Amino acid sequence: MPILTELNLYPIKSCGGIALREATMTAAGLMSQHIYDREWMVVDSTGRFITQREHIKMALIKPCINADTLELRAPGMLRLQIPLDLPDPDTAPTLDVHVWDDTVTAYDCDEITARWFSNALGISCRLVRFHPDAKRVANPKWATGVETPMLFADGYPMLVISEASLADLNEKLTAQGREALPMNRFRPNIVIGDSGAFDEDYAESIRIGDAILKPVKPCTRCPIPSVDQATGQIGPDPLDILQSYRADPRLDGAITFGMNAILLAGEGQTVRVGQDVNIEIAF
Repeated sequence: MPILTELNLYPIKSCGGIALREATMTAAGLMSQHIYDREWMVVDSTGRFITQREHIKMALIKPCINADTLELRAPGMLRLQIPLDLPDPDTAPTLDVHVWDDTVTAYDCDEITARWFSNALGISCRLVRFHPDAKRVANPKWATGVETPMLFADGYPMLVISEASLADLNEKLTAQGREALPMNRFRPNIVIGDSGAFDEDYAESIRIGDAILKPVKPCTRCPIPSVDQATGQIGPDPLDILQSYRADPRLDGAITFGMNAILLAGEGQTVRVGQDVNIEIAF
C-alpha cells in the first residue's frame, strides 16, 4: 500500500523548505500554523520574482516557523525574524509584483528585511508577502476547468513525486557512475512511498485520508535540480539523463519529472506522514 513519506512546505518561493510531520490541505497548497506554501517571494528592483534559476544562494536561506515569527538563517548572516501576523491592510505598504505572466498586489516587507535579503544574495532585492485580496489561479486548461487558487507557486498549488520515480532516475545515474540525487533537488510538496515508478503520472486521483488530489500537469524541469540544496552549489545535473526518457510530447518535448496537482476535496483536512495513500490509476 502506498504511504505518505514526506510533506514539504516552502514558505518563501525558491528558498529552503521545511519538512513537516503533518500539514493542512488547502486549495491554495499546503499550510502549517496558518502559513501557506510560497506565501512570500523575493523580487528584484522592478518587482519581478527571482529564483534559484538565477540566484543559487537562495537555497541557503533556511526558514523555521516559530510561535509568532518566520525565522530565517543564511550563512554569515544574523537571524532574521519576520512577524507571522498579517500587516494592517489600511497602513501596510504594497507593491505590484510579477510572477511569470501574472501581476498581483503584495505586501512589501520592511527595509530591514530588504537589506537582509540583499546582503544574503548579493543583489538589490526585497521580500514581499501575498496579499489576501490578490488573486492568482492555475491554468484552467490543465486544471480541468476547476478554478484553483495559488499564491506565489510557479503554476499549481502542489507538486507530487513518488520515491520510486526518484529511485528509477538514480538507478540510471549510478549506472553511469554518477551520484544518486536526494529528493530535495526536485522540491516536491508531497512524496509517496511504496508505489510504482511514475504512478503519479497516470493517477486519476490520489486520496490521503479525506483529501483527494488530482494530478493535472507534468512538472517541466529547469536547471534547479542541479543545485545542491544543502550547499547552494551547482552539483550533478540530471537533465541529460531525464532527456533520454522524460521528454513529454504533450509539452513540446519538455523534460518532466513529478506531477502538479490540485485539491478536489478535503479542504482543511490534516494529513500526516505515514498515512496510507490510495492512487487510482486512469485507464
